[in-house]
Amino acid sequence: MHKLLTVPQLIKKYFPHLTDHQMSQYAQLGELYEHWNAQINVISRKDIDQLYTRHVLHSLGIVTVVRFRESLPNTPGGTRVMDVGTGGGFPGIPLAIMFPKTQFHLIDAIGKKIKVVDAVVEALGLTNVTTQHGRAEKVKGKFDFIVSRAVTNMPDFVKWTRNKIRKDSYHEVENGILYLKGGDLKEELKPFPYADVYELPNAFEEAFFETKKVVHLPL
Repeated sequence: MHKLLTVPQLIKKYFPHLTDHQMSQYAQLGELYEHWNAQINVISRKDIDQLYTRHVLHSLGIVTVVRFRESLPNTPGGTRVMDVGTGGGFPGIPLAIMFPKTQFHLIDAIGKKIKVVDAVVEALGLTNVTTQHGRAEKVKGKFDFIVSRAVTNMPDFVKWTRNKIRKDSYHEVENGILYLKGGDLKEELKPFPYADVYELPNAFEEAFFETKKVVHLPL
């Protein structure tokens, strides 16, 4: 079997209860992104060899904060999540594999990146993902959570997404933003004293995560 199609042991290490189908989907990501990145550069060249650590597992850092519920009261289709500035599909695609009954809407302002996302979604057979080429402010509808990987500073991100959060919360953390970011966030989060910061080194032992965090900002 091609080495890129081997079930990624890194993902299995932290999420041992995945189904065979989920493991197969994660395993396909390496070859899919290697193929598409050669045509449309959505992942830096230095990162493509570290795809599972720096992109897939990093995306799954959100799972260490909340597990999306399959069903919600008076809500057909269960939890709804929007991924803003998804780029090549992160964190949305790894999360969509993890939570096949959660609805994910992946959006990016750059059309060629959405082209890659659409191709990966189709190849994996993900029926719980929709995509949109555009800006977050233009998206219609409400979501339980909005996820992203450091597309801008938190004050601007809040402006883009403030009116997109559904009021009724049914998870262990309140509805709002789940933001993957690194470094010292004290100044950036000063306007948001109610933000919770989760340190990813507490969940993942790889050196890459040394300064990585998930910021939960209820809205």
